Amino acid sequence: MDQFPNDVLDAPAVADVPITSIEPRHPQHPISTPIITSYRDLLRQAVSAMRHDLRRTLLTMAGMAWGIATVVLLLAYGNGFASAIHNIFESFGATAVGIFPGRTSMQAGGNKAGVLVRFTNDDIELMRNNVPLCRNTARMAEKDSTVQNNNRSFTFPVMGLDPAILDIWNLDVAQGRFINDADNMQHGLIAVLGSEARDRLFSGMNAVGESIRIAGVTFQVVGVLKPRMQEGDSDDNRVVYLPFNSMDVIKDTHYLDGMWLDSAGLDHDKMAKTIKDTLATAHNFKPDDPRAVFVFDAQKQLSQFGIMTAMLKVLLGVIGTVTLSIGGIGLMNIMLVSVTQRTREIGVEKALGARRRDILFQFLSEAMVITLIGGVLGIVLSYIVSLSVGRLTLYSAMAKHAEAGDIRLVVSPMILLIATLILAAVGVVSGMVPAMRAANLDPIEALRYE
Repeated sequence: MDQFPNDVLDAPAVADVPITSIEPRHPQHPISTPIITSYRDLLRQAVSAMRHDLRRTLLTMAGMAWGIATVVLLLAYGNGFASAIHNIFESFGATAVGIFPGRTSMQAGGNKAGVLVRFTNDDIELMRNNVPLCRNTARMAEKDSTVQNNNRSFTFPVMGLDPAILDIWNLDVAQGRFINDADNMQHGLIAVLGSEARDRLFSGMNAVGESIRIAGVTFQVVGVLKPRMQEGDSDDNRVVYLPFNSMDVIKDTHYLDGMWLDSAGLDHDKMAKTIKDTLATAHNFKPDDPRAVFVFDAQKQLSQFGIMTAMLKVLLGVIGTVTLSIGGIGLMNIMLVSVTQRTREIGVEKALGARRRDILFQFLSEAMVITLIGGVLGIVLSYIVSLSVGRLTLYSAMAKHAEAGDIRLVVSPMILLIATLILAAVGVVSGMVPAMRAANLDPIEALRYE
């Protein structure tokens, strides 16, 4: 035992090493200090290696930060776009279903093609009784009429509707009230104005309680609606709303111009088929006649837009991942250069007993630390950009009062989770290649490297 120095005899046993240790290549000559004793040592070595060439490390971190910020912002844009589309549909009634009569294009029951389909009050009862999960129904009659207030006169669309249209179309009352069942039952001569109709007739003055004349008949204004999204010269905010039963002083309401309902059902194709089958039996046309009845289902269209926005999110995620991968390639190149520069160091570590996995973890940890710091900086950058940009004009560029349809870059926790998983995958792949190259170096050749 005299042949060994005292420091070797006093060396700690392998079992005393906190987490991992490197077993000696020759058991009869134990090494005095393990190469890697804990994860803390891995982190310390990674930080030391990064500080060795700080400028190169910072540039690599900047590349990773820019990549992850791109991923987060693109995913936030996709979410914002989906929310904007939903808000646009919601403003017009996301669950609204409109049913409109047409002309038959197929022979049925002895009737020739081209027969005009006409809805009556009996048809609205059929919808209430046959459409599954039907919550609200409303009859509609419309006509463009002259609306007067003193010496002001305009031609506005006038609609006779049942009170349930307030929920079906998601209308908001700004002043006064909307049409109610009592108005309908009593054939009350009352009217509710759209926001632009009020502005034109009353120049922005209070309209509730005032009187207007529609086609020569006096109506009392009981309410004014909040502005709705309105594209270009469309007349969504110029509408004058009347009780359906009071519309008969302006036009014949025996035949309906359309029916509206909202349904909580999820199978929209089945609901449309039920509507057409029911009306086909009542009006003697073929259910598969495409021109006899037209069904507008806002929820179905929203679902179709949902598929489009989901595909857009995937596309934006792929673009962001490709951008981040460019930063990962930069990280891989930097780590390969580091392996080349530290070849002799790797040879010394292997000669002292370092295993392949120790070398692998050593270089992989360096890559992951760079990825982690770059990722944190990138997420902070994405928050700064999203808060600075605020609202991106989308629908408001084409429509009035459409700020709810614009895109807002909101970084949600789900986006952060997805971005973190992408970042981790890119970091591991980028760091694994140089780490495996370092781990597979032959110690003899590495020691001879100059």
